[in-house]
Amino acid sequence: MSGTKKALRCPTCRTLVMEEDENFPFCSDRCRGIDLGKWASGGYRISSPILDPEVLEGLGGDATARGDHDEQD
Repeated sequence: MSGTKKALRCPTCRTLVMEEDENFPFCSDRCRGIDLGKWASGGYRISSPILDPEVLEGLGGDATARGDHDEQD
């Protein structure tokens, strides 16, 4: 086994963090909390469209189905 150690940049503050550090991949509990807050507030989003028909059904159908409801009396 080689003696190389893995290091990454903290996703919040970009500080170099070693794999064996307690808060890896974050540099501190504070940065971990900031990241969690961004997820909770909607600061992070998955940008690719949902293409799975089963998932779309669970969300109320696609846009064309919603458009049909507007035409009803």
